[in-house]
Amino acid sequence: MATYEEFTIDQGTDVAIEIYCIDENGNTKDLSNYQVQAELKKNYSTTNLVSFNAVVANPSTDGVAVLSLTNTQTANLEKGRYVYDVQLNFQDSNGDTIVERILEGRIQVTPQVTGTGGGGV
Repeated sequence: MATYEEFTIDQGTDVAIEIYCIDENGNTKDLSNYQVQAELKKNYSTTNLVSFNAVVANPSTDGVAVLSLTNTQTANLEKGRYVYDVQLNFQDSNGDTIVERILEGRIQVTPQVTGTGGGGV
């Protein structure tokens, strides 16, 4: 079962979220041979989504996944609430992909003022 977490993202900023993965015994999860995938969208039923740049940090044995969005990506997000989730994908020796959702929740996007145009005073 995925952990639930809420985040706030400021429009127009670079964002990086580090996820420290542990196994069922509380030990650091070795993320060798895993891929990370993460997306957010305005609500569960919409088809428009934004994909995070999602990678396993080096060394993969430290169990850290990093999600990031550029300032251009966050500038294009409308203010308001979004839903997201993060999953680990692992291909076993039989060639089957095992998918584990590790994190899910809501993200609040706060509007930016600086850099939105509108001229001087």
